[in-house]
Amino acid sequence: MTNTTTDDGKVRAFDPDVLRQRYAAERDKRLRTDTLDQYVRLSDVGLHSGDDSYTPMAAREALPDHVTFTFIGAGFSGLIAGARLREQGVDTIRLVDKAGDVGGCWYWNRYPGIMCDTATVAYLPLLYETNYIPKEKYAHGPEIREHCQRIARTFDLYKDALFHTQVTGLEWDEAHHRWIVSTDRGDRFTSTYIGMGPGPLNHPKIPRIDGLADFQGHIFHTSRWDYDYTGGDSETTPYRSGTGAGVNFPAAPMAKLRDKRVAILGTGATSLQATPALARDAGELFVFQRTPSTVGPRNNGPFEEAWKGDPADPQWQAKLLEVFAEVSSAPFGKPSPDELVDPVNDGFTAPAKWMRAAIRSIPDEELSPQTIGAALEAADFEKMEEIRARVDAVITDPVVAEQLKPWYRLFCKRPGFHDEYLPAFNQPNVHLIDTAGKGVERIGEHGPVVAGVEYPVDCIIFASGFEYGTPLVKRLGAEIVGSDGVTLAEHWEQGMRTLKGMFIHNFPNMFLVQFSQASFFGPSATIAWDDAARTIASVVAQAAGKGSTRVEATAKAEEDWVEMILQFGVPMVFDTSCTPGYYNLEGKIPNRHDILEWGGYPHGPDAYFKLMAAWRKAADFSELAMD
Repeated sequence: MTNTTTDDGKVRAFDPDVLRQRYAAERDKRLRTDTLDQYVRLSDVGLHSGDDSYTPMAAREALPDHVTFTFIGAGFSGLIAGARLREQGVDTIRLVDKAGDVGGCWYWNRYPGIMCDTATVAYLPLLYETNYIPKEKYAHGPEIREHCQRIARTFDLYKDALFHTQVTGLEWDEAHHRWIVSTDRGDRFTSTYIGMGPGPLNHPKIPRIDGLADFQGHIFHTSRWDYDYTGGDSETTPYRSGTGAGVNFPAAPMAKLRDKRVAILGTGATSLQATPALARDAGELFVFQRTPSTVGPRNNGPFEEAWKGDPADPQWQAKLLEVFAEVSSAPFGKPSPDELVDPVNDGFTAPAKWMRAAIRSIPDEELSPQTIGAALEAADFEKMEEIRARVDAVITDPVVAEQLKPWYRLFCKRPGFHDEYLPAFNQPNVHLIDTAGKGVERIGEHGPVVAGVEYPVDCIIFASGFEYGTPLVKRLGAEIVGSDGVTLAEHWEQGMRTLKGMFIHNFPNMFLVQFSQASFFGPSATIAWDDAARTIASVVAQAAGKGSTRVEATAKAEEDWVEMILQFGVPMVFDTSCTPGYYNLEGKIPNRHDILEWGGYPHGPDAYFKLMAAWRKAADFSELAMD
């Protein structure tokens, strides 16, 4: 037996063998043969036309012009790339996005209570450059969306942007060393360079489930929240200091739900944030759960003075993020013997610290993958016991408490943090419908059906997340034809191929901004986006300085990088002992394509960032051909 002390000072004993058996049993409940195919896009089942309910589409003429740089996607990756390019003096930068404004997933996602799980100082980029100090430790959605707009204004990225526009084709013009860009608005313009930031959260998904068309009530996805139906709005999310009910969700009530029976399907990160507001406002709320999330404390509060650094120092945020990335690198080998002060102390660096301590406890002469694995497992058992103890401390009904306990390792699924989610289940109008890992079996005429029982509701809200794990070439949504007349899909027929996750042989002047074959899951997505943006700007600036008009990865450099990913870059999240989820492709056994699609730099995000920083500083870019 092993003992651990919980936050309330109680000592709990647990048996690691018993926990392993329990974890395996819970995993087995979720195993399915259809893995990723269990989900479909909203358009596949006739939900949401794709119209933008936030911004009216303006009529415009089709464009036949030329720009220096086109970035497909106006989320953070496009905004940061545009900012870094503008700093290098690039004049014509065009963001193209199907949304009506900048923001990416923060444009579309406006559900009540939406927040970022990463501390604001590590998530909101370009704080010094935009002269902005955030309001809270964890920013709500409206503040994040406003910051996206602030970046666009600061760097004049609205000037050539095309919104409500989807790129349908990209074709390399070898004679003129430029890309021909086609869109669904009839545009056919040219661009010297192309950047693509598809993002991991750009295609909402729902379970492939029978009976949707039979349901007589209202249905929508959290990423397309229907405030016309619920009442309330997406803007009034005031911060109130302290803790307690109401801190992390809007003050504006969804008054139209007062006499409604509402179902929310899903208990992941989105549901953790939306459920408390629904619990407050709905007549009755039914929360349908397949697998419970871990729910750690959020403890939101004002943005700390200590994070502001020296406002006269342009590098204050960069210096902080450098330490943040190093603190978060614990799972990737023996940490430095020096103690690192965590400058952020959020829900993601806290686990990194106890993982770091576990690895450092191993004597150097005993260090091995096996001893590291054993130390991390023991530390994980202790942490998960704390999380389950928190459920017991908060939930008054012991049956509900048992159903809300997660039985898996912490990073088998995306860790969750919230202070109002668990207390919501103590309310008499809130009902947890645990599906024993099977999910809703079908939708009946009056509501979801679980174990043969139909639960009548007026509205079904899908909090089922976004398409994840499907091939990147599919999610890009456009046919891309390279310099040899071969499409990107053909070039990647045997699996995704890049140099450093960014460059592709025979696809000149094109940059990918994403995780695959690069930093993979870093401590903060925007740190990865900014690192990529700095690389893009450096390469474009050097090409301009040399008079080069064509830049691409050499065949050998691409091949060497791919072989390294295949040999060493298998992500630790492909853990078949985990309960299925999007982190491990819903329990799928990874093949070559999966490893190349989701493998990352084997030494971790922090090492990848340092590799790229050294590459930029050397500025020889020998793995790139510049003509």
